[in-house]
Amino acid sequence: MHSGDITIESVTKIEGSAGLKVTIAEDKVTDLKFIIQDYKRFYTHAVQGKPIISVPSFLSRICGTCSVAHLFAAIIAIENSQGIKVSEQTKTLRRLAYDGLMIRDHALHLYFFTLPDLLGVDSILDIPDDDQNPGHVLLHDSFDIKQVGTDITNIIIGAAIHAPFPTPGGFLKLPDQSKFPELIQRLEEIRPKVLRGIKTFFEWKESLIRNSDFLALRNEERFDFLEGSLINSNGKKVNSSQFLSFMKEVVVPYSESNSYLFSDTNEDYLVGALSRVNFNKDKLNERTKKDLGEILNIFPSHNLYHNNLAQAIEILQCVDEAIEILKKIQVMPEPPIRKPAVAGVGIGVVEAPRGTLYHMAKVNDKGMIEDYDVIVPTSQNQITIENDLKKYFNENIAKEEDELKFSAEKIIRAYDPCMSCATNFLKMEVIRK
Repeated sequence: MHSGDITIESVTKIEGSAGLKVTIAEDKVTDLKFIIQDYKRFYTHAVQGKPIISVPSFLSRICGTCSVAHLFAAIIAIENSQGIKVSEQTKTLRRLAYDGLMIRDHALHLYFFTLPDLLGVDSILDIPDDDQNPGHVLLHDSFDIKQVGTDITNIIIGAAIHAPFPTPGGFLKLPDQSKFPELIQRLEEIRPKVLRGIKTFFEWKESLIRNSDFLALRNEERFDFLEGSLINSNGKKVNSSQFLSFMKEVVVPYSESNSYLFSDTNEDYLVGALSRVNFNKDKLNERTKKDLGEILNIFPSHNLYHNNLAQAIEILQCVDEAIEILKKIQVMPEPPIRKPAVAGVGIGVVEAPRGTLYHMAKVNDKGMIEDYDVIVPTSQNQITIENDLKKYFNENIAKEEDELKFSAEKIIRAYDPCMSCATNFLKMEVIRK
């Protein structure tokens, strides 16, 4: 019979820090707390009383890795509060910039944070510096993949982090179309590398299966991160402005983060790439679907580790969509749409790399923010992460403590949590009685 305490001071290869406390008695988990700390960073309070034109740029500072997601969610919320309908060119350029975000952000997670788990090494620094080593090849693939994603956002919106060009109503500066042919060439060059990564994560046999519910945006016209209706596993489908109708907030007394369950079933749910591919694989780019072949047959999946595979698939989707857009678009001069300020409430819902992201802006008739709210993916996944960890510990309680620690970290990493948005991450204490 196991007894004793286990403590993990920090978990590497994730965004930030938090805590995990496990109590075990008679070889059974009697209590498990996934503790998110220091959640309230007061961004939503800081924008109150500020002019709406300045708010998106400020809120992009919530997160350094996916600032584009917060930027666009805030812009869309402001536009909806003011009744601004942007042009198709603006929508297309936003999709293109978002493809760059997803390529860069997913590559960071998959190759820098998760690949060491797959290879059985501690970090990318332990991958042999040998051109014949598969891990070395994959790591160097990632440098090229990530750089192309960064360069797309640099060219389209001015920067990969805290981009200066996008604004409510359009763009302050439009991209230089003379740079598009080189981007197309480089995107074609990384496609084989992206496919090699997909094959690698498809062949990884790690598994944790739990029948979670899912939530994601779905656009009936295409695989989309910025427009669509919200759907869940129970068949509920609503306009994104009704995001809060899906869920109820749950107070977790040991965590500083807001947590959520589905309001109609009281069940936890998962947001992120796995949810998106589960619901939207039929809307993937035709070239993407052709090259993925039978790999897509495993979706919909309830294997948590397939969130990594889904992210790898989304990289290919974004590469192929970006190629199509860059070949077709003719960027025309177009000033951003401006209107006299009106009082209103606007919702912006987008799919951030880690899942569904919600922004709400309440604006007064002077064009100033009266109230603002943000719900981030990691907060929505908190209870699901906790329940997955409970399942793992209960099924593997006889294993050595080092293995339990390592596997707990892998489970958390599979969610690709962003504590820059939700808080800081991971200390683990296990109490055996």
